[in-house]
This record gives sequence, C-alpha cells and structure tokens, in this order.
Amino acid sequence: TLEVLKTYVCDRPLNTAAVSPLKNHVAIGGGQDAASVTTTAGQAGKFEVVFYHKIFQEMFGTVRGHFGPLNFVAFSPNGKSFTTGGEDGYVRVHHFDPDYFDQEYM
Repeated sequence: TLEVLKTYVCDRPLNTAAVSPLKNHVAIGGGQDAASVTTTAGQAGKFEVVFYHKIFQEMFGTVRGHFGPLNFVAFSPNGKSFTTGGEDGYVRVHHFDPDYFDQEYM
C-alpha cells in the first residue's frame, strides 16, 4: 500500500514533481489551466518551478521560463541541473549556480 509521507501545499494547480538526488529538495510545477493561458500573463499564470525543502516542506525559491503550464520537471542524475517541459512547446535545461551547492542547510 502507498502511504503519504509529506504534503507540499502550493497556490497553483500542479502537474509534476521531482526529488533531488543530491540535496533535500523537491521541485514542483504546473500553472493555470491551459484553456485560460491566452488571456493571462506568464507571471499571473504561475508557470514556474517551485522549490521546497524536502524535510521542512517550506518553499525557498522559484524559477521562471515558460509561457504555459509545466507538465514535466526532472533533476539530472548528478543533481547539478534540472529540466522542465511545458505546454508552450519548450524543453528547458537549467543549471544550478555554484552558490546553490554551498548552502549547507537548504
């Protein structure tokens, strides 16, 4: 049987989630319903990846880049980058800055 271990509360519809293989982080994505996308600015549609601490369940950052809902997010096997795919037709590869790896408690 499956058991819910953690719940990450977000202010948008969610379509995808991924767990980092390197740090205690969870990335989630989604956004406003695709039917309403044409009348909404990208920022208002919340088409961004949201990062949470896996243990404390606290949001600590977002990354923008799409003009439609996100349908896919995945960390690279080494945890040094992540990829997103959205209904805007783009697949984006994001590389973490070196400062991301220097944070001990994040």
